Amino acid sequence: MSLSTQSLSPNLPPDTQREMLRRMLTIRRFEERASDDYRAGKIYGVVHCYIGEEAVAVGVCSALDRGDRIISTHRGHGHCIAKGADLNRMMAELYGRQTGYCKGKGGSMHIADFGIGMLGANGIVAGGIAIVTGAGLAAQMEGKGGVAVSFFGDGASNAGPFHECLNIAATWKLPMLYVCENNMYAAQTPAAATHALSDVAARAAGYGIPGVVVDGNDIFAVYQAANRAVDRARSGDGPTLIECKTYRWRAHTERRGQPDLRDPAEVEMWKSRDPIAQLEHQLREQGYLDDTELQAVERDIMGAIEAAVTFAEASPFPSPEQATDDVFAA
Repeated sequence: MSLSTQSLSPNLPPDTQREMLRRMLTIRRFEERASDDYRAGKIYGVVHCYIGEEAVAVGVCSALDRGDRIISTHRGHGHCIAKGADLNRMMAELYGRQTGYCKGKGGSMHIADFGIGMLGANGIVAGGIAIVTGAGLAAQMEGKGGVAVSFFGDGASNAGPFHECLNIAATWKLPMLYVCENNMYAAQTPAAATHALSDVAARAAGYGIPGVVVDGNDIFAVYQAANRAVDRARSGDGPTLIECKTYRWRAHTERRGQPDLRDPAEVEMWKSRDPIAQLEHQLREQGYLDDTELQAVERDIMGAIEAAVTFAEASPFPSPEQATDDVFAA
């Protein structure tokens, strides 16, 4: 296991760094609107916000090609946006409308876009790990240098599919990245109460693959770790387990009345390490960003989100007759 250190001077063009900030801000503003609309009764079904963890999705996906495949979790909006999903179709899916990614029948936890390599979010804890490991096998068989990425939480690292898939991926040298978003809690359960080791990445040693711990609130540290793992995977050397230490700012879901048992001081401490504020500060220090540019980015993002809401609200609900369309059973 190795610890990836923070890089204040990444070897990335200024435009790439500014695009990282834009994507992180888009995730943040999308989630804030989704939360507001859920609480206003406009969005049906539960919403799990990704606020606070934006550097992980954007850092990893910035190291990928469009054709590389990823799979997400119940907290999946950030991964969708980072991979390039359409905000209109995402918002329509949250609103349960026919123009959504899953025709309004999947909701927040089941957004997918195969055209950009987004194989879907998954409401089952650890449910996506085996699916995307299959995508890693497919990439290996295709022989075109593609990789596959599994995003999952600290709770999923205790489930059987995590261990089974790391074992087979290591044995077959599949071109995989296993990215654990360790936000310290599985719903309300502290990771310390269910993990014998402090680092999930230490488990990689049991499968003979690299295990890397990074600051999940430092987008450049995440990007550099992911980029090295992608190079390793494309070279045929097999998978890497990357553990991103991060924190979700909100309760497990946006459901009204749901208690948040975490220490408020702990929440505020992590908010003081806001990954977006850190990136913004670094860009300003390098002379890559000023107030005028940031305000323009914010206007563009808010305009796109408002347009997505308008699109969703103008779209029809699925009809009762469509209830069994696109439903399959094996």
